[in-house]
Amino acid sequence: MSFESTVAVVSGGASGLGLGVVNRIVEQGGKVAILDINEEQGQAVSQANPEQIIFIKTDISNEADVDSAVDQAVEKFGKVTLAVGCAGILGAGRLISKKGPMPADYFQKVVDINLVGTFLLTRAAARVMQNNDPIEKERGVIVHTASIAAFEGQFGQVAYSATKSAIVGMMLPLAREFSKLGIRCMAIAPGSFETPMIADVPDEIREQLCATVPFPSRFGKAEEFAQLVQQIVENQMLNGTVIRLDGAARLQ
Repeated sequence: MSFESTVAVVSGGASGLGLGVVNRIVEQGGKVAILDINEEQGQAVSQANPEQIIFIKTDISNEADVDSAVDQAVEKFGKVTLAVGCAGILGAGRLISKKGPMPADYFQKVVDINLVGTFLLTRAAARVMQNNDPIEKERGVIVHTASIAAFEGQFGQVAYSATKSAIVGMMLPLAREFSKLGIRCMAIAPGSFETPMIADVPDEIREQLCATVPFPSRFGKAEEFAQLVQQIVENQMLNGTVIRLDGAARLQ
């Protein structure tokens, strides 16, 4: 499938890794619907290029919101060939802290956004992709954002790691199920990336984080994440698995 002809929906596309994907799609002539809760940022991105971008305010954890957003993307652009899930929250916190046990509704919120949101976007995208005319027997590609915390979750990442490892576990059964539809499903597990999630991290901590990355010893860039999304789209043999994008970092 050609990346230049991509018609995509990108959750969390108003900032961070999602915005990097949006920018790469647009630069290469594709079209994209941004699904994000941040209306101000999303509108600003879409208004800068209304021919190729639409913004749809979406709570990724809300079933009706996600289904409606994908339908609006099809109505606007005629089809959807790529779905990229970048919406998520860090959900840091101890299970037992000085404040007491972690509230169940806090854990549930992380699950709803990171995991249920992944399920809802996958379902909505596959529902419309199955109607696409196949190109080399392929009707669509779905790419989700996991994390290296799925494999080496750190102290205080119990909720976050649980959701990200679940995303990894979804990829193979989804790829097997969607094989008859001509839809591939992949995940990317980024390491430390320059995103709004870590924008307020003190310089000293940033330096410590960078030092844990063997090479290159720096934060990843949104463009590098987007580049890998493009490579997944263009290489049909990438299916049903997760790719680490982390400079060989392994969390302590």
